Amino acid sequence: MSLAPLPLLLLLLLLWSWGSLRAFDLVEKENIFQNVPCPAFLMFDNAAYLADMTFELPCHCKPEEVTAVVWYYQEHIGSLHTRVLTDFDGRVMVDSGQVRVGSNMLARFSIRMFSLLVFRAQPEDSGLYLCGTRHGDYFYGYDVDIQSGQKIVAAFIDEGQRPSEDEERGNLHIFTTFWEWTRCDRCGVRGEQWRIGLCYLEKTGLSPRFRKNVPNVVSCGSQAVPGNLRNMAGRHRPPELMVRSCMVPCKKKSQSGLMAIFTFISKLGSKPWIPKVPIQFHKQRLGHGLIISCPGARPEHAVAWDKDRLRLYRTSFLKGVNRSMRVFIDHGNQFHIRFAQLNDRGIYYCWRDGEMVAGFRLTVTSRGRYYASLSDPETQYALQAALVGYVFITAIFILIHLCRCCCYFFICCPDL
Repeated sequence: MSLAPLPLLLLLLLLWSWGSLRAFDLVEKENIFQNVPCPAFLMFDNAAYLADMTFELPCHCKPEEVTAVVWYYQEHIGSLHTRVLTDFDGRVMVDSGQVRVGSNMLARFSIRMFSLLVFRAQPEDSGLYLCGTRHGDYFYGYDVDIQSGQKIVAAFIDEGQRPSEDEERGNLHIFTTFWEWTRCDRCGVRGEQWRIGLCYLEKTGLSPRFRKNVPNVVSCGSQAVPGNLRNMAGRHRPPELMVRSCMVPCKKKSQSGLMAIFTFISKLGSKPWIPKVPIQFHKQRLGHGLIISCPGARPEHAVAWDKDRLRLYRTSFLKGVNRSMRVFIDHGNQFHIRFAQLNDRGIYYCWRDGEMVAGFRLTVTSRGRYYASLSDPETQYALQAALVGYVFITAIFILIHLCRCCCYFFICCPDL
């Protein structure tokens, strides 16, 4: 038998493979900057967020020859002071996990793929954000309004509460615009979902440099609104929060790895206690405050908290429901214990978007050395109380001496 056809078959196979490879065309990724021309005059997109939120500002247009953008910040339009938020090569990388409330402004920004990320934005971050070059040429702008959540008004739908009515003040229409409902924060049991409402107003004659989704409608803190109207609307129309109950089934997960081994062992004998989620251990001194954050959660996520088997619903534990609350959930989804007590011991479970993700085993002790610092909330509260007491005693002291001087003046010198 001849072996001559074998090299011929190999040659044909090689030619077929080469032809197949040539059949694939290289498709270049579409360059969005070629399809989005920059406006002839710098315009500002209006955007509103609640305090402590994280958001992204994309640079939608730039000249094709520009390879790096620089982000700038102005407190208001026409300001002579402009702050550079990135280096002049357009690079700033920030680990969002290390960002805390009250961090320095420049420590809460990051730029990725020409977009500016703002972590845990605060009301003082409101203003104009400009995308441009290191030479000060601007391509795109945003009018960002960060609304404070300190006076947020909560409405519980299950209790028959409704959001606030719209207000009419002459030719000014003030109202609340609500976001979409979040996902149900728990599964398999009764949960809650909520939606955030921010202050908006409608007024004719606003500056055409500020682009609006709806004509003549911008957020209450927009730079397009005159300063006096902006302050008035912000005071009379705080953000709102609507909360309602929900119920969704849990997604079935296939057991694998260690859990499958323990399930097999349980069929043979007794099954050891295995936590449903990863558990962190924390020891807290008696009488001191504690704040627990859900891993990977942001204020816009649907986050819920349980203590052991007790459901901590927002209808009872949302910040501001009662004036004197020792244990509460703030509007950034963090769990607060103002003064730890012995009955606070237990496991606190955290849900995120309908899935239990973490647990915290809290132990409260009455012993141990504790080094106070000015950054501790307890130390700040004690200093504030001492300062208020000092001012009060000083005022009483001055008032008593003024009364004594007046009495001496009128009794000893009646003719003057």
